[in-house]
Amino acid sequence: MDPVEVLRVLGNKYNAEILEATHAPKSAQELSEELDIPIATSYRRIEELSDHDLLKLEGKELSEEGRRTKVYRRQVDELTVQFGVDETEIETQERTEAKNALVDVWSDLRSEG
Repeated sequence: MDPVEVLRVLGNKYNAEILEATHAPKSAQELSEELDIPIATSYRRIEELSDHDLLKLEGKELSEEGRRTKVYRRQVDELTVQFGVDETEIETQERTEAKNALVDVWSDLRSEG
């Protein structure tokens, strides 16, 4: 992971918001509506974040219209940037499957309540 490139990607409009919103799986449409961004921009940002291993395709879910829709979840929970004299380093704390499962259970409980 090229640290300078990751910082550039994170600096692009909406990318940090998309990562924050994808603690639970979300479709491009859901992100567009939730974050009030154009749908085309939502797709472009998802692709950019996925290309840099910050977001991943989680699977497919049925939309309200009954269509199979791709949903995405962030890959990382934490990024640490260290600026050195000769180089910049980034450390990532990746999300675990256990944490993803806990978030899914919590989301289900909140939607029922």
